[in-house]
Formats: sequence, structure tokens, C-alpha cells
Amino acid sequence: MRLAVISDVHGNLLALEAVLADIKARGVDATVNLGDCVTSPLWPKETFELLQSLALPTVRGNHDRWIEEWPEERLSPAGRFARAALTAEQRRQLHALPPTIEPGQGILAVHGTPDDDCALLLEEMLDDGRYVPARRDVLTARLVKAGAAQLVLCGHSHRQALVQVPRGPLVVNPGSVGCPVFGDIPISAQLEHRSPHARYAILTERRGHWQAELLALTYDWDRAAARAVETGFPSWASAYASGAVV
Repeated sequence: MRLAVISDVHGNLLALEAVLADIKARGVDATVNLGDCVTSPLWPKETFELLQSLALPTVRGNHDRWIEEWPEERLSPAGRFARAALTAEQRRQLHALPPTIEPGQGILAVHGTPDDDCALLLEEMLDDGRYVPARRDVLTARLVKAGAAQLVLCGHSHRQALVQVPRGPLVVNPGSVGCPVFGDIPISAQLEHRSPHARYAILTERRGHWQAELLALTYDWDRAAARAVETGFPSWASAYASGAVV
């Protein structure tokens, strides 16, 4: 089995199109989406429509939930932009996505952790907003509700990672397709160098074991940055163009 995994598209239509073209060229049996589909100051509606046309198995992310549940004042500026761009029915469809899915035997797909779409699975956050790998005991506790899954797919942190838990599952985060860092919440972006690439993963099962390709693609991120300026979000422009908020 050859499985493509995307996550955290965040309304970046150009990045999504680049990733989908790469997936098609490489050939896979299926593609799964780990959520946070549209929230951004870019192309929420167009991204929703493209993903809807693909009908991929999709997990609901925290932003997919918030766009319907939260009152206007709780949403970030980008969240309010995305909410306004979508119809009420489109927002309801995002909210109706399942919090977890099983895209194959022994595979569990989640957004954050198996029981919390806002929680990190493979990382812990330092006081200054940076992420570090989760301690063994912390990760083990977070995976309790993964049951007997041999492969756990997670997103949310926007960081590519692969961890093999001894006598446990392989855990893979494909990274973010379209949002290297949030322009609304630039804490960690001011402390770290990142990159603007569109990220995803391809997993291949061979003789009962999974191997992973963690991919980072170029796309027209200058156009994405220009779109952020056009929509009134200049702080997001540098996030798309360089992976840092300056």
C-alpha cells in the first residue's frame, strides 16, 4: 500500500495544487487529509471547493471546528476572513468531518492527538513558544487511546516528524501543506528559522512495515505572499515568502 498524507492546508490553494500534482506524478493508492483545511487570509473558498471535489478521507481539525463553533470575537483575524469567505453550508460540512478516521487496517488518522484536536502529539511547547520533541512518557500517555494502531498519522504542529515507538506504533506528521507559520501568532516564528515549502508525506507498506518519504516542495510562494497583502494581511506575507514573520 502506498499512502499520501496531507495536513494543515490552511486555504493555500497554490501549495495544495503543487502537492496534488506531485502526488499524482508519484502514484499512490490513496490520499488522506488530516484537517485544518481553509483558515487563512488566502483562498479559503477555492481551497474548500477543490478539496470537496476530491472527496478525500478527511479528519476535522481544530480550525475546521472553530470556524463553525466559535463566536466572531474568539476567531483570529484570519479565522474571521475564512468564515466570511465560506457559505454557512460549507462551514457546516467542515464541522461535520469526523475527529478521527481509520483509512486502512491498523491505521489511525487524527489531527492533534487521538482525543484532542488542539493538543500536540509529537511535541511539547516551551515557555517561549518553541516546540521540542515530547518526552517518552508524555508521548506514551498521549497514545493510549490510539489502541492497537500500528500507524498513527497526526498534524496540528505543522512540523514534519517520524517517530517509532518501541512495541508501539509508527507516528508520522506530514507537516503543513500551506502554512509554515501563523501570521496571527508569530511567537515561535520570531525565534526560529523555518522554510516556506509545501510539505506532505508518502508512506509505503513493505512486508508489514511502513517506510516514509517526508517531502518539501517549492511552489509560487511569492504569489501567496502577494495574496496576503491584497487581502489586508501583510504580517502573513513574510510567513508565506520565507517561513518567518518579520
